[in-house]
Formats: sequence, C-alpha cells, structure tokens
Amino acid sequence: MDSMSELQNSGLVSLIIPVRNEGNNIKKTLDSAFHVKTECPFEVVVIDDGSTDGCCQFLLTDPRKEKIYFHRTRHIGLAKAKNLGAQFARGDFFIFCDAHLTFEDYWIERLIEPIRQGVADAANPGIADSRFPDRVGYGTRWTNRLEIKWNTKKETAFETPLLAGGCLAISRKAFFDIDGFDRGFQVWGKEDEEIALKLWLFGYKCYAVPDVKICHLFRSTFPYGKVTHDHVNYNFLRMAYSHFNENRIRKCKQLIKHSNPAVIESLVLRSDVLSQRRRYFSRRKYDDNWYMEKFSIPF
Repeated sequence: MDSMSELQNSGLVSLIIPVRNEGNNIKKTLDSAFHVKTECPFEVVVIDDGSTDGCCQFLLTDPRKEKIYFHRTRHIGLAKAKNLGAQFARGDFFIFCDAHLTFEDYWIERLIEPIRQGVADAANPGIADSRFPDRVGYGTRWTNRLEIKWNTKKETAFETPLLAGGCLAISRKAFFDIDGFDRGFQVWGKEDEEIALKLWLFGYKCYAVPDVKICHLFRSTFPYGKVTHDHVNYNFLRMAYSHFNENRIRKCKQLIKHSNPAVIESLVLRSDVLSQRRRYFSRRKYDDNWYMEKFSIPF
C-alpha cells in the first residue's frame, strides 16, 4: 500500500479468537499478534468458550486490554463462539484465528489485500506446522470422498475450494450476508468447510494468499471439550442437507462412519435444516453441481 492514510482508510480489522482450555497458548498468540509489525489498525475479540483451566484469566489485568474485547460463554461450540465474536467485532474485516498461532510482520495487511481490492471475499494465508515450518498448506479442497486435502503452493494468490478455519479472513459484509457460520452446528467440526462452500454458492470468492505464512500448533490432545463422531457426523450431514442435491445427500450418508447414519439423519431433520435449505436454495447464485465441476471434485 502507498501510505499510512490509505492503510487506515482500508478499515479496522478484528482478530476473532475462540478459546477453550488453551493453557499458555492464548497468551503466546496474543503476544505474537501485538509484537509483529503492522500498519493496520486492529482489535482483538477473545471468546472464552467455557474454559476450566483459567487460560484467559490474565486478560483481566493485561495492559493491552483496551484493544481486547473479552467475553466468556458456557461451552456453546466453536461455530457459535465464532459467530458471537463477530457480533462483538467492530472491524470491516474479520480474521478468525485459532488460539495457538504465531504471526509474521505485516501479515494482516497482506492477507486482507485481495479482499480490500475486491479480488476475493475470504482468504487463507499459508498455514504451517509450528514444529515443522517448511510444511505449509494453502487452503484446502475435497477428495472424491469429501476428505480434506491441503492445496500446494502457487506463485500468486489463487482460488481455493475450501478454507482452513485456523486463520480465515473474510469481509464483514460477506460474513453477515451469508449468515456466518452454521448456527445449528454442534460443538466442533466442518464449520470451515461449510462456510467456504456457502461463500462460493452465494457468489463470493475464496482465495489462498501464499505470500503470507502463519504458524499453527497442531496438537496431539484436543482441548475443545468432548467431541464425538456423532457431533462431527451431525455437522457433516447438516451441511449436506443445507447445500447438496438429494443424490449427494445419499452419498454423504454412505460416508458416515462410527455413527448410526439413520440416527444422525433423524436428529438433523428434527432441526431447522429443511427451512434453512429452502432459504439457501432460494438465494444462492450457484448450485452444488456448479461447485463440484468448477473445482473438479468427483463427488
């Protein structure tokens, strides 16, 4: 960008960080965010979703607390915690961050540049394993069984079918226009896949920005409460009912493992998913056939 005034005119950025039992990770993430260089005005929204380890207690006396909005919830689940963070955020751009990241200088302005320029509406940086920083993924895609696979690097920013939720930038306008993350998802799982799919179907664009790299701590233990196969499979089938044609829904049911597909389907159909399906179908720009063909996904 050409000047400080141009950067400031690009709008406030809100870093939205859902947290649950992160130990010292959240403090390290905030230390990194405030330590690296940036000319972008930003705030931080921390949603402590029912932590029991006191990991966010330091925020009550943190000297940076004027730039940090802190709110506690009673374990509402990851998608709902992210949506709540967006409700409190004041920025023109949102960057949803896991609570175990480290950043590099000027990452914010470079990540939101394609959004600010109108090329993209949401974007991923390169996401590296903090223990092996040369191992980097650039957005994600589905295989023929709707399994997640990282994209490989390209020289310039490029379209990606899916976005990794660990560090996901999106314009405020696009986020609220598509109604954010699915409000009926349980606990954890599929929220990043669903929002990227929804963005594309509603006429928005998702990009990977290889010029930016953040480091992500991939952990052997999982702090976000008790997540079962039933939770993930429920979210998976809810996503299918929200966006896919009937043939693809049948195929999704056949992919369900470690749960009873009939029971999961019954629970999904008791929710508001069919009314959501009608609402989404009535206003989306593209259908799931277009999406699968565009990204050569044989499903």
